[in-house]
Amino acid sequence: MKSWPFPTVPTIPARHGNPVPLKLYDTADQRIREVSFHNPEGPAGMYVCGITPYDSTHLGHAATYLTFDLVYRALLDNGRSVHFVQNVTDVDDPLFERAERDNQDWRELGEEQTNLFRSDMEQLGIIPPHDFMSVSETVNEIIDIVGRLLDQGKAYVIDGEYPDIYAPITATEQFGYESNFNREDMMEVFAERGGDPERPGKRDELDALIWKAEREGEPSWEAPFGRGRPGWHIECAAIAANRLGARFDIQGGGSDLVFPHHEFSAAHIEAAYDVDRMAGHYVHAGMIGLDGTKMSKSLGNLVFIHKLTANGHEPSAIRVGVYSQHYRSDRDWSDEVLAESEQRLASWRDAVQQPGDLKHAEGLVRTIRERIADDLDSPGALRAVDAWAENTRGGDNDPQAAELVVSALDALFGISLR
Repeated sequence: MKSWPFPTVPTIPARHGNPVPLKLYDTADQRIREVSFHNPEGPAGMYVCGITPYDSTHLGHAATYLTFDLVYRALLDNGRSVHFVQNVTDVDDPLFERAERDNQDWRELGEEQTNLFRSDMEQLGIIPPHDFMSVSETVNEIIDIVGRLLDQGKAYVIDGEYPDIYAPITATEQFGYESNFNREDMMEVFAERGGDPERPGKRDELDALIWKAEREGEPSWEAPFGRGRPGWHIECAAIAANRLGARFDIQGGGSDLVFPHHEFSAAHIEAAYDVDRMAGHYVHAGMIGLDGTKMSKSLGNLVFIHKLTANGHEPSAIRVGVYSQHYRSDRDWSDEVLAESEQRLASWRDAVQQPGDLKHAEGLVRTIRERIADDLDSPGALRAVDAWAENTRGGDNDPQAAELVVSALDALFGISLR
């Protein structure tokens, strides 16, 4: 499946200072530590879970992808190429339910919403994945990993009318390490996040569906173990493992994916390929609310990217608004946040007309790099830009200073001052 165009990402000349190694909070270890690389000579491997394309891209989606765009840009600044993989979950119940409700073919709905997602990501200047893969085009890969788990005795078939296949939580000794959830925590969210604890015949309530046997009226594919379709977690496991290997550097997504999705995606890969840890870092972005209330389709309070831009709000202002609060926090969005972001952007653009001397500009770039490297402290970095804009006007008005600040904000934040 095609991705979207790669934006122009400037390079900060070495004469203006050195990059700072990136440190990120790891959900599994529950601490901030420097990102290390499984393959020191190769690109950083990063997998970020994508959309289920049954509705338009909203600000909650965008905030997650803007978080990992910041990670990508920080890695590039450190001279590290990135192999970025992202999926589109176009084989899933919400898509089928929406398609049935609207009397629309599920493939058409998925393609329509994926195209809109591409457009939104391109407008926001988000660096695209190297591999942008839909589940429907990778079903054979998923069948292979399901078969591998069955062959190793790390999956089982339920008897009855529908011989669904499940992966037991005992398939790996380390199950639970990624989320740090205890059983009570797991049970509390399992059903509301796609699990089926009450399914008869399961060995354990928390065991995860990896292959759903064919049901009438649902899409299905031929497999050696019977026609059906994949479960949610095994989809990402197969797509990631087949492009990044069983061990890669960063697994990312929203905080609502910590359990069960990321726990089981890791467990499936670790069981199938006999590794003790899938990702070096598990990184999760907080949720976005609107005027103090969590954004959700059921509440009808979603802020759509294409509507913001259609109403004249430029992508750089949206970026400033999202980055004005820390990525790991559950954040709020409002008209006031957007208005303040537009005012900040205007003040920075005024400042580059009177940028002061090069020394102050280089100091700003150093501070931005240090703040981003410290677990993506984007609020701190943007406050540094505010201080520079307020305090360094006049003086030498060195055009090199203006160019450096413009290039640095574009390179590190995707924010355009031009």
